[in-house]
Amino acid sequence: MAGQVVRIVAASVSIANRAGKIIRDVMSKGELGIVEKSKNDLQTEADRSAQRCIVASLHAQFPKVAIFGEEQLDPHEKVNPEWIETSLDPDVLKHKSKCSDDIKNAKDEDIVVWVDPLDGTAEYTQGLLDHVTVLIGVAVKGKAVGGVIYQPYFNYEAGSGAKLGRTIWGIVGIGAFGFTQAVPPEDQNIITTTRSHSNRMVIDSVNACEPSEVMKVGGAGHKVLLLLEGRVHAYVFASPGCKKWDTCAPEAVLHAAGGKLTDILGDDIPYHQTVPTRNMTGVLATLCCDHKWYCDRIPASTKETLRG
Repeated sequence: MAGQVVRIVAASVSIANRAGKIIRDVMSKGELGIVEKSKNDLQTEADRSAQRCIVASLHAQFPKVAIFGEEQLDPHEKVNPEWIETSLDPDVLKHKSKCSDDIKNAKDEDIVVWVDPLDGTAEYTQGLLDHVTVLIGVAVKGKAVGGVIYQPYFNYEAGSGAKLGRTIWGIVGIGAFGFTQAVPPEDQNIITTTRSHSNRMVIDSVNACEPSEVMKVGGAGHKVLLLLEGRVHAYVFASPGCKKWDTCAPEAVLHAAGGKLTDILGDDIPYHQTVPTRNMTGVLATLCCDHKWYCDRIPASTKETLRG
């Protein structure tokens, strides 16, 4: 029998695909229902509906597992029955025998699921659809161990009639799937960072890493996909802007692929259910490059400021 983590990831693959269809349906109807939660922090009907789908579907199958979603919604609101997804992806389940004992034996009380129903909301409203992802991350005893990154608009530039969507998933110790891993150019140092939440610390930290090129894009999930596909060398974000639901799934997938995601100090990000949701000390991620090299180049003044 598959352990609970494998079952949650298998369920999350199916659920993320259903949520992705909801996101596309909202866009096609043209009624985004945009709400500004705070400065530079938008919410749309796609965010709300996708989270209802994801959380309700996970609760239906794993009622004792703690689940945290980005959007603050009425927990008593009825969810469209057609949005409840209960299938388990067979491609995930077939890897169950490879699971390590500590993940295989994880109990419900050890597990926390972090959900970002639509990572890259601003980009979604601006038509930058390749930046948009659905993120479902699974943590065991505070460590990100499983994740699903779903791109609802993957292949959208191929024209009408093209099949949309791509699912990337990973479990630490098993591997990462759904993409072609590549190595970034050896003679360059391409860094990705935020396109909408920049400040002097972010700029100075990126520049301190001596980039040959800077790619400013939206969404933590999208930035980690750039790492996985060898399009960038590092993801540098020296600011408290990201939340646990932004980083849990990307971190798990990146670690499963052999990479590393920490805060800007080089310390692990904890994902227990009692931790603050905001990642106060930023994000640093690498795959094929020396993580410590980048960490050591972050200005000491920036690290002190983020430590508080």
